[in-house]
Amino acid sequence: MGDTSWQDWPFFNDHHRKLARDLDSWAGRELAGLDHANTDDTCRNLVSRLADGGWLDHATIDPKNATSSLDVRSLCIIRETLARHDGLADFAFAMQGLGSGAISLFGTQTQKDEWLPQVRAGKVLSAFALTEPQSGSDVANITLSAARDGDDYILDGEKTWISNGGIAGLYVVFARTGEGPGAKGLSAFIVPGDVPGFEIAERLETIAPHPLARLRFSGCRIPASNRIGEGGQGFKIAMSVLDVFRSTVAAAALGFARRALDETIDRVQNRHLFGAPLFDLQMVQGHVADMALDVDSSALLVYRAAWLKDSGAARVSREAAMAKLFSTDHAQTVIDKAVQIHGGDGVRSGHIIERLYREIRALRIYEGASDVQRIIIARQTLAHT
Repeated sequence: MGDTSWQDWPFFNDHHRKLARDLDSWAGRELAGLDHANTDDTCRNLVSRLADGGWLDHATIDPKNATSSLDVRSLCIIRETLARHDGLADFAFAMQGLGSGAISLFGTQTQKDEWLPQVRAGKVLSAFALTEPQSGSDVANITLSAARDGDDYILDGEKTWISNGGIAGLYVVFARTGEGPGAKGLSAFIVPGDVPGFEIAERLETIAPHPLARLRFSGCRIPASNRIGEGGQGFKIAMSVLDVFRSTVAAAALGFARRALDETIDRVQNRHLFGAPLFDLQMVQGHVADMALDVDSSALLVYRAAWLKDSGAARVSREAAMAKLFSTDHAQTVIDKAVQIHGGDGVRSGHIIERLYREIRALRIYEGASDVQRIIIARQTLAHT
């Protein structure tokens, strides 16, 4: 497991430390040598395994417990641990939480009772359908429409870059309902994957294979009871969900960086150059020091944001943005150093370092690109002065 001293930090309770140990042991058994040949099937398999292990119970609230809430530190520990073992396992877990997050936080009891047990049991995969071709980070510019028609809404438009698109059975879709201009006129809806008028328009391929798709809605009729929260609350719902899960993206980046550091430590101790271990070279020692500094700095930012949210902070937009920006950008730096130290092996197809190099890049884009995080941090900093 490498360095575990971070588990003794005051951000955590004993059950968090136990969670980290137990999940690391489980992942070592269940995820080693996992076949990624068919991405869709692998994700389905991973969701099933995560459910059987009880880990998906952390991804949503417990609908049977009125006081249940999302524990962000647990979410971050799980994502960091899974990412360190297998990037697709982290993705599979994350989407069960993000895709159903609006229901956990804002759903009616009927919505929670219908969908959350299926998500926790791995019987349905979930998706968070926010991004559109012309509105990625500009959520207020969403154009997919949801027109009221009696007891129904009719959805028309497209979404794109939707994770789990094509394999999800539950889509939380954000659409324009027109209660007001811009962000004030959006609402959130539950859309089952098999509803008429909804189709997968295109499957999308990326450098690190994940199930992604462009979605098309053409006269897609859903009952008004599928709306989450009140009409016009869609922007608030989306931002609240991201406020919880943005820190977990940083945790996944931290997991990638920590694995790169662990692999690098093993490499420099066992690889010999000029008759001595690679680690004896002072420049290599400098690289390892920089990598360790970036990993610990990321961890402090990630778990500060998570601890604040769990401690009752209404919003942690600034702290979560700092964690995501720093952790994703610096994980890229850590992994790039690992590639350099591994030499040819670092770019050999199928090598763990090569895989990490492909996996990390997307994290600097989704759930708010790095420059968007800078805008959030700047505005929040100004607001607090």
